[in-house]
Amino acid sequence: MTWRRSLARLTSLVATTLAILALAGQGLSASAAPEPALETPTSTLASALTCPTTFTHPDREPVLLVHGTVSNAAESWGWGVAPALRDQGFDVCTVDLPDYSRPDIQVSAEYVVHAIDAIYQSTGRKVDVVGHSQGNLQLRWAVKWWPHLQARVDDMVNLANPANGIVGGSAFCIVPCIPAATQFSLGSRFLDALNAGDPTPGPISYTSIYSLTDEAILPFTTAIVDGAKNISVQSVCPGRIVTHVGFLYDSVAFRLTVDALSHSGSASPGRMPFGKCLDVNLPGVTVAEATAATAVVVAAAGVRLVGGATAWVEPPLKAYAAG
Repeated sequence: MTWRRSLARLTSLVATTLAILALAGQGLSASAAPEPALETPTSTLASALTCPTTFTHPDREPVLLVHGTVSNAAESWGWGVAPALRDQGFDVCTVDLPDYSRPDIQVSAEYVVHAIDAIYQSTGRKVDVVGHSQGNLQLRWAVKWWPHLQARVDDMVNLANPANGIVGGSAFCIVPCIPAATQFSLGSRFLDALNAGDPTPGPISYTSIYSLTDEAILPFTTAIVDGAKNISVQSVCPGRIVTHVGFLYDSVAFRLTVDALSHSGSASPGRMPFGKCLDVNLPGVTVAEATAATAVVVAAAGVRLVGGATAWVEPPLKAYAAG
């Protein structure tokens, strides 16, 4: 009878093991929920990304720059930050968000998802990402809802970030406005979904750089992101004036950005060089160039804010974000 008892015990052990494996399998399938499919054609996403023909700086992560509202990559980055980063030894990529980043941010974010994946696959290295204004919302939306990106991004630097909504969007949208503006208005469903849970997911090093004199990011506290290293330009250089467009050429904002990209972890003002507050513009940008570029950006913004498709209501949340 001993062999029968042994067989019964073995049968019981097998049944118990199978039950445990079944439960584990259920847990794995629940935690590994599929990510949203990209709705934009791959060819369209690919054509919006501009990178060097070859990546020649293997000692540093490649950098993706994401522009803001009613702008494009050339207007925001092409004359200042991009060439300055190249001079600092970075391979720099840019992405042109659709229709000057006026449509639904959820759609524009797909361009960022594709860009990060494409750069990662081309280099086999993590990507550093830098956003200006609305571009930060696309970046944060991408890493939140496509969590595989959290292992593909090393540093995220937010410049002039409307993280929690701005009064400008709310005021502008008392009449039909561009869809993106409804989404970065105070109290939008988009921002509620973006900021729910962990606003800085994954092992990414987050830095948010803002200015007390930014006329667009009001209140300035909206730029503060829980879990990020939040740095006001004025905490580094008291009395310094940096406007919204000024982030695209300010030397202190640029140095903080480079510091974040060059070190492990977020930016640290303590590593800034002596005399850091004496320079006005980032390397290679003259006062005349900064003035001219600002005029171009502001003029284009005035036309594009009223020239795109408008709506009375905020775009509905995608099913993956609606909960």
